[in-house]
Amino acid sequence: MDDATTSRRARGTGVRHAYETLRDEILTLALEPGAPLDETSLAERFGMSRSPLREALVRLSGEGLVVAFANRPAIVAPIDVAGFPRYVEALDVAQRMNTRLAALQRTDDDLAAIADRQRAFEAAAATGDHLAMSGANRDFHMAIAAAGRNPWLAGFYGRLLDQGRRILHLHFDYIERTRDGYLLTGEHDLMLEAIRARDADRADALAHAHTRQFRDRFVDALSRNLLERAPLGDPPG
Repeated sequence: MDDATTSRRARGTGVRHAYETLRDEILTLALEPGAPLDETSLAERFGMSRSPLREALVRLSGEGLVVAFANRPAIVAPIDVAGFPRYVEALDVAQRMNTRLAALQRTDDDLAAIADRQRAFEAAAATGDHLAMSGANRDFHMAIAAAGRNPWLAGFYGRLLDQGRRILHLHFDYIERTRDGYLLTGEHDLMLEAIRARDADRADALAHAHTRQFRDRFVDALSRNLLERAPLGDPPG
């Protein structure tokens, strides 16, 4: 192996490490929405030049997790709270259609794959690792989408799930802090049973309820966080 090949591999490894580390920190909100991402500081942190670090930021930008600017540092992409109702509307349509199709089209192998992903989610939930949980949740729903046999709908659904992983982190955190809910495992089990029974209407209804609960918990979590950061205090008098 020549020096150039070794250098390219080392560079690729460094880019991947920076990308994966920053992605995890963004998804778990360790890097908060709107936080600046100074290339010089990050290059020093990861022990690399700015050029490969920039490659990692470009990749994150392509996933909607980073916003790049021409003449100033990139930032962690804000969470579009104002656009959340439209996001949930799109998620609801995609979730219902993919789950309905899965109930109509699934095979025994599909059921085994969905059940396997559900067990993986339960295992992640038992650890309390929100990053692992959001990844396992995505895998569960994408196994359902695969059973629906429509790659266009599945691709759209996958992009929505990816874009919502930071919101899902808040969702998990809220459930743990308030003890309000059971971290989706019961909901997932019901969806799996409806798909197994080929009950498309029930699968559709459960998928819709799943999205509504996600919406409601996020709104509750947002309201609670705002009140905790800016307590009203006692009225004067």
